[in-house]
Amino acid sequence: MEAIKLSRSEIKAALELVWTVFLEFEAPDYSQQGIEEFRKFVGYQFIIEQFDIGELQFWGCKINDQLTGVIAIRGKNHICMLFVKKEFHKRGIAKRLFQTVETKCKNQKDIKEITVNSSPYAIEVYHRLGFVDTDKEQTVNGIRFPL
Repeated sequence: MEAIKLSRSEIKAALELVWTVFLEFEAPDYSQQGIEEFRKFVGYQFIIEQFDIGELQFWGCKINDQLTGVIAIRGKNHICMLFVKKEFHKRGIAKRLFQTVETKCKNQKDIKEITVNSSPYAIEVYHRLGFVDTDKEQTVNGIRFPL
C-alpha cells in the first residue's frame, strides 16, 4: 500500500470519495447548516481552483488501482481532509496517508507542526496519530471540530 500524490485529473474521484464517506460517517454529527457548509467546501470548482494555485495538495491510497483513501493539506501544514472508504477502515490507510504528509512537512524547514480541525467522528483517529486537543470543541458555520 502506497500513498501517492494525486494529479489534477484525479481530484474529482477524490472528492467523490470524500463526500460519500462524509455522508455516511460524519454528517450524522452535523446540523443541516454544517452539511451544506462542508458540501460547499468540497465543491469541485472551489477545490480545483485551490489545487491549481497550490493552496491544496492531495494524496491518495490505491489498492488494485482503486482509490481507497484521501488526505489533503491546505497551505503547508494543515490537514483539511482525511477520508477512507468504509470497507478499507482499520487497514492502516489513514496512518499511511498521514505519514506521507508528515514526511513532506518535516522536509520543510519552516514547518514546526501539523494542524487539523478534526470532526467528532475522526477525533479518535487523530489521537492515535499523535495529535492532542488544543482547545475545546467549536462550531463554525455548522462545522464541529473538537481538536
